[in-house]
Amino acid sequence: MTEMLTATEAAGAMTMSHVTTSSPDNSTFLDSEFRYVLFPVVYGIIFILGVFANLYVLFVLRCLREARAMGEIRIYMTNLTIADLLFVAALPFWIGYYSRRGNWIFGDFMCRLTGSFFFINTYGTILFLAAISVNRYWAVTRPLDVASSDHRRRGIVVCVVIWLFTLAMSVPHLVSPGTHMDNRTADNVTRCFEGYQNEDDHQKKTVAVTHFLIISLFLVVFFLVVVCNFLIARALLAQGPPLSGLQSATYSSRKSNRTMSTSVVKPRGVKRRALQMLCSVVGVFVLCFLPHHILQGFWTLAVLQIEEGWGHVDWDPETRQLLNDAHQITLVLMGLNCILDPVVYFFATRKFRRFITEHMKKLAKGEGCSQTVNSQLSMDSRNPSQRLQSEQPREDGHQDL
Repeated sequence: MTEMLTATEAAGAMTMSHVTTSSPDNSTFLDSEFRYVLFPVVYGIIFILGVFANLYVLFVLRCLREARAMGEIRIYMTNLTIADLLFVAALPFWIGYYSRRGNWIFGDFMCRLTGSFFFINTYGTILFLAAISVNRYWAVTRPLDVASSDHRRRGIVVCVVIWLFTLAMSVPHLVSPGTHMDNRTADNVTRCFEGYQNEDDHQKKTVAVTHFLIISLFLVVFFLVVVCNFLIARALLAQGPPLSGLQSATYSSRKSNRTMSTSVVKPRGVKRRALQMLCSVVGVFVLCFLPHHILQGFWTLAVLQIEEGWGHVDWDPETRQLLNDAHQITLVLMGLNCILDPVVYFFATRKFRRFITEHMKKLAKGEGCSQTVNSQLSMDSRNPSQRLQSEQPREDGHQDL
């Protein structure tokens, strides 16, 4: 049970309600009543938007793949979308749980399975966004290599490693019991990953250490994302004004001879969209994941209530209640990532944006996926200037899909 508590709390998969007294025989349940209204409403909205947004993203990625436009970044986007759909699939169960005021009626196996989905989505999303940031950084610092090479194999290997890592870390969800009866309530409700407060100090310290290790891992990944995106932004802002007509002609000639240097400046629109992509990636981290991981350490010590030695804190009940209430808010923010990730995709690549725009127009005419792709490709072939503009970022550091 301790391992289950550790993995689920660290992922933010549960909105915990813990005891605050030091005696296991005289424990009280620290609860946040507003969560029984907040979570069903917010999770219901996220479920509806998340299903449509992520299924549509998979549709777009499949269509672009049929157009032989499958690159490394799209592999990351596809896997990130799958992780988001796992989170969305678990939401109806948690909506039912909070609608019944913390009473789990779906059985122990579903408790463990949905808890693992929360964990996989949280840390899978973090790692896939980090992979996208590193990919964009390489596109800026090694543009010729990115433009001339096919890194799909590398993308597949990275995704396999991320999945194996997150699945391995979620194993405790599946091998340990997730539900137990809460006999302190009048109705003897069944809790899912909640109320594991009656542990000794050694077990509590093990839980605390594991929490802080996972928090440290997140901070390392977050630092990597911030550094990569800062370096990309600095490189973009350091470049000069847009190309003139004469410069564009010279650029085209150099490109045909494959002697173009990596110092060709970006058009203003490409810079703007690239910077928007950077802001969206960092924004998802700052809004969805950073508040939870900053608060998680303090909240862990507050709810575990280690009696003596390392990890012991003497916080009053009001402080512990405040931390628990704030913890619920950070969990809501984490749930938003599955509907914000498609925003990252929209800013990440030009072809993704252009496909969506073209597809919306085609939907009004009753045309499907293949017609949209063929129309887009035909438009590119008929308009050399647009094709040149689309190819240019591949040579100067902003690889398109």
